[in-house]
Amino acid sequence: MKLPAAQFYHHAEAELAKVQRAKNKKQLGTIHAKVANRRKEALHKFSNEITRNHAVIVVGDVSSSKLAKTKMAKSLLDAGWYQFKAQLKYKAIRQSAVFIEVNEAYSTQTCSICGAIPDSSPRGRMGLEVWQWECSCCGAQHDRDINAAINILNAGLGCQSQ
Repeated sequence: MKLPAAQFYHHAEAELAKVQRAKNKKQLGTIHAKVANRRKEALHKFSNEITRNHAVIVVGDVSSSKLAKTKMAKSLLDAGWYQFKAQLKYKAIRQSAVFIEVNEAYSTQTCSICGAIPDSSPRGRMGLEVWQWECSCCGAQHDRDINAAINILNAGLGCQSQ
């Protein structure tokens, strides 16, 4: 299951730019409202699908406000991460599912097979360019994002069993 392309403003960018140059505040508000409605609808549909089909939902504690200060701000804020996490939480409770938020620190660097943080794992900002890596401890091949997702899930399931 994959989050739909979270580009809610792209369909309106040209019109938005034109209205901004014309300084038409009323029309600008209308366009922004349409973008917000498209975002809310997509997030509701996706969060409904997840909470209906899964008994345990584990998410990382990523801070949208901190990431919004980076170069990814526009696309991050448009995706509505905070809103999506809030919807998942209240819908999971409503569906009697378990919602767990875990610390995702080092989730991309830790080998999901052996649990080590080898020297070969991606590190820091430069590590963001590394998509595939091999654990120097156990030899396992990893996709950075899938490895992180497995580590976050394992951390959540570990929290649940305690």
